[in-house]
Amino acid sequence: MTENPAHTALWPAPTASGTVDATVHVPGSKSVTNRALVLAALAAEPGWLRRPLRSRDTLLMAAALRSLGVGIEEGVGPDGTGEAWRVIPSGLHGPATVDVGNAGTVMRFLPPVATLADGPVRFDGDPRSYERPLHGVIDALRALGARIDDTSHGAPGSLPMTVHGAGALDGGVVEIDASSSSQFVSALLLSGPRFNQGVEVRHTGSNLPSMAHIRMTVDMLRTAGAQVDEPETGGEPNVWRVTPGALLGSDLTIEPDLSNAQPFLAAALVAGGTVTIPDWPLRTTQPGDKLRDIFTEMGGSCELTDQGLKFTGSGTIHGIDVDLGEVGELTPNIAAVAALADSPSTLRGVAHLRLHETDRLAALTKEINELGGDVTETADGLHIRPRRLHGGIFHTYDDHRMATSGAILGLAVEGVEVENVATTAKTLPDFPDMWTGMLKAPQV
Repeated sequence: MTENPAHTALWPAPTASGTVDATVHVPGSKSVTNRALVLAALAAEPGWLRRPLRSRDTLLMAAALRSLGVGIEEGVGPDGTGEAWRVIPSGLHGPATVDVGNAGTVMRFLPPVATLADGPVRFDGDPRSYERPLHGVIDALRALGARIDDTSHGAPGSLPMTVHGAGALDGGVVEIDASSSSQFVSALLLSGPRFNQGVEVRHTGSNLPSMAHIRMTVDMLRTAGAQVDEPETGGEPNVWRVTPGALLGSDLTIEPDLSNAQPFLAAALVAGGTVTIPDWPLRTTQPGDKLRDIFTEMGGSCELTDQGLKFTGSGTIHGIDVDLGEVGELTPNIAAVAALADSPSTLRGVAHLRLHETDRLAALTKEINELGGDVTETADGLHIRPRRLHGGIFHTYDDHRMATSGAILGLAVEGVEVENVATTAKTLPDFPDMWTGMLKAPQV
């Protein structure tokens, strides 16, 4: 089989010739877009998603829902302005085949939806998707009454698999260990209103990463009219209950993806200067909002204005000791910035990153060290001692956040070549052009 040329292409990461001064319009949130698509598909009436993200992960989600019979029309909003998707729910049906790519939200959020379809739904994806944990969703759905075949073509508890939809699912109480991915909890909650008895999800493991994403799921369910009891509003610890009932069709404007704003904010830290991200929300459940605190501690300053978030760096970066357990997706870019700091950093609470698009802890350690860095894996994170770095190839392992980490390092280190920068299309289309545009500031 011939290797995809995009996977081996090398992108010379541009070095900053001075401070940055740019306004960067970041497209919509992948996490919000894919949750909104699922909720709109399960609603009792049509809905609108304004300013949705169009990336590999969200297009895979839309294609999967269409294969189940959901109408998703791309065009402009009901007021005739701005890009929008019209989602028209219908009776879910099989047979269907879902390509999950390497999207955790697709491979985990849609099996519960597939139990509501009338007919079999086969799930398959990229080779890496076979290695990512899915047992929490599979075991939970079986306990709730679903029939799933996950042994015919691979290892139990993983892809590829077939969900034999029966048009409905009893639901009820289920215990799961979601310590390897908070998406196991979100997956069950999103479809819970459509289960006959709703769902009560009880997390039995010790550590539950990325709680911010569960809060996002709960917030969006409530916006769609669902009744949700959760620990943070006085409920039982590690227990979430969703009452059965109809979901409302929404008219939702998708927020900018704050995690995808991270490399551009990091550029201000590394090169100095100011980067403005328009439409940064005053209130949000996105984990990326924590960047305001983390990057300020690392030497920057920020201000929320009418123009958006204005983030300014001096070009001097301080090391940090931080628990990233709730915001693990921010780790790769923080690690890149930390490798350029004036003191060591310790990133903790992210052992679960070994099960993401790639083993992010091993990948970051290897790639930064091969550029002359001094990174050590710990049981739950990384210890980073800044060293003078040199150029070389920065491999990405088909992981979009590895690619943006290489770009950040390239700002300060001449000769960094990022392998397969095209993988950023997973969540951030046009990243290379956005990156070089930022460096040709100011943008308008």
